[in-house]
Amino acid sequence: MPVTRTKSGPAGLLNFTLSLRPRSRAFRLAGLLVGSLVSSWLLVGSGLASDTPYEQEPISYGDSLIDDPVSQLQKQLESGEKTLKYEPRQGYLRAVLEALRIPHSSQTLVFSKTSFQRDRIAPETPRAVYFNDDVYIGWVQGGEVVEVSAVDSQKGAIFYSLSQNESDSPRFRRHTHECLQCHDSSLSQGVPGHILRSVYTDVRGQAVLTAGTFITSPQSPLKERFGGWYVSGKHGDQVHMGNLIVRDKEHKQHPERINLAAGGNQTDLGKYFEVSPYLTPHSDLVALQVLAHQVHVHNLITRANYHTRLAQRDQASINKALGKELDEPLESTRSRIRSVGEPLLRAILFADEPPLTAPIEGTNSFVADFSDQGPRDPQGRSLRELDLQRRLFRYPCSFLIYTPAFDALPEPQLDYLATRMNQILQGEDETGRYQNLTAADRQALREILTETKPDFAKRWEKSTRAKSP
Repeated sequence: MPVTRTKSGPAGLLNFTLSLRPRSRAFRLAGLLVGSLVSSWLLVGSGLASDTPYEQEPISYGDSLIDDPVSQLQKQLESGEKTLKYEPRQGYLRAVLEALRIPHSSQTLVFSKTSFQRDRIAPETPRAVYFNDDVYIGWVQGGEVVEVSAVDSQKGAIFYSLSQNESDSPRFRRHTHECLQCHDSSLSQGVPGHILRSVYTDVRGQAVLTAGTFITSPQSPLKERFGGWYVSGKHGDQVHMGNLIVRDKEHKQHPERINLAAGGNQTDLGKYFEVSPYLTPHSDLVALQVLAHQVHVHNLITRANYHTRLAQRDQASINKALGKELDEPLESTRSRIRSVGEPLLRAILFADEPPLTAPIEGTNSFVADFSDQGPRDPQGRSLRELDLQRRLFRYPCSFLIYTPAFDALPEPQLDYLATRMNQILQGEDETGRYQNLTAADRQALREILTETKPDFAKRWEKSTRAKSP
């Protein structure tokens, strides 16, 4: 998917947002954003809204049958198995991160007013985002809630809020349609998901619409990333849009004239804002790069899940009408599986990742915290090892292949992905889309996955036997 640049218009303002609206005054005020900054909530009228029938079977997005890390934590809170400790300064933030095993080092900071708690967000008071493989947390200084999104293996992104008022029984409140007004659009691959945006931002934290915006994906060049974010790290002579504020009329009208290098290679964010209210003084460059990859792949996994299950449903209906076995394969079903499987595979194998032209380096322990999680093969290799010299990862296959969401993909989709990956890793791909993988890469990936994801690797054998005479 190519990088998309948009001028002012619907959905042109969001960075990574978890737009939630409980029945508090702050959330009622969020409705005013439709006519101002977050015009993306008008997606239904803009033509960008998804037409995926996610409320129907077999998806049934809005039903209560969910099983994600946050719903599991809520059950533990209700049973008394776990508790959340409240702190005066950050409320439940630290306790939530600990309970969900989210490292503080994943902290990234966004100062554009691209959250419903926009009145509390500014260059002086950025919003913090934390994440692990399955959960995203948003925290704003003085905010009424902690913003939460977790990945359910069948339904995709599930949105929650947790009140920051101290309570004997803190509770995560789920949100559906109010969040999907934004988080179910073409910008999230047409499914309930997440959006990472890069925007030019003025001194108040307002997005400069006339300057255009960028959707951030793994294909985005570094120079189009992280507008409206603080970025701590080194990256040589490469440039990004982070740490920059548009201060004059000329740059609002001609953003191409902004010197992006002025915000680069920053290791001390204390020069921009007071860092003491935050869990760390960092907005780590490497964490931001991993976040961009992860958000994109999560959305594609959900899209592949939805569309494969819908294709299977339609196949059964057609076969029933024709008096055939319900699971008899149709060419139209294969085509639909392929249409969502191939983009997912390209993202998993980093096929469209722009190379680094200089090494990048973060400023905290994120690299170690992230890489130490494994799993590793007998040679000690892991898909979580970061390269940071030529590309993001040493072994170009996404660590999200280990997640419950990937494992929950329907069987036909897993078979398709395995068959195609087998072709690619054996050097038999004819599409020309995987030139980023060297012979050494392909061999290493086969060996690592055979050891660390044997059930998936067994599908390679199945696909090899299927093509044998």
